[in-house]
Amino acid sequence: MSNLRILIADDHEIVRQGLRLLVASHPGWEVCGEAVDGWDSVRKARELKPDLVALDIGMPNLNGLEAAREILRENPKIKVLFLTIYDTEQAVRTAVQVGAKGLILKSDAARELVLAVEAIQKNLTYFSSQTGQAVLRPDLRGNRRSPEKDTLTRREKQVIQLLAEGKSTKEVAALLDLSVKTAETHRSNIMSKLGLHSVSELVLYAVRNNIVQAFSTSSPTESAAASVSPDDPNSPPDPPAM
Repeated sequence: MSNLRILIADDHEIVRQGLRLLVASHPGWEVCGEAVDGWDSVRKARELKPDLVALDIGMPNLNGLEAAREILRENPKIKVLFLTIYDTEQAVRTAVQVGAKGLILKSDAARELVLAVEAIQKNLTYFSSQTGQAVLRPDLRGNRRSPEKDTLTRREKQVIQLLAEGKSTKEVAALLDLSVKTAETHRSNIMSKLGLHSVSELVLYAVRNNIVQAFSTSSPTESAAASVSPDDPNSPPDPPAM
């Protein structure tokens, strides 16, 4: 029997090293590759055709949720196991909706990664978080609540992540291979759809909906101010004070 081939996708090298050691210690498993961001995960999954992808939700350029959608769209046979730092209802619901076979907290990975992969290898699911246990059963019965961000198209979700990470409209266009005018149109549509008026509001929306994750101890609005250049000509002005 051939080894279970696992692709590890996380933007932190120390996390990838730890996961690699856990996988390598298990007989019959092998790490076939590593990815450092969402788009890299999509490319490596396409090239390497792993059996399973251990995928961090909070990655730059394209978050893990959107990367999983791309991976499964191209190859539905691949199994996805999400890793996250946040034990939130929204993360679990979206993971189930995307088609993941499991979700574990990064803080529990040393204890639960092997258990999760073993379960998935047996065509079972493994959702270890306390929140996951609370919301998973209703989801499996088909009683799913559509996340608010599903009002956005797939491309708009990619654009909002890059904008929330502090990219200018020109940088978004270059990264997604779009014209600047098309990127500006997406940006305008996003702000209009969501009723947002500033970059700070956009970042807060992205954090609340697991499009990006806040890793600092500052508030999302503070993170937005730090990550977006005040000289960016594409940044919309903040609304006037009331």
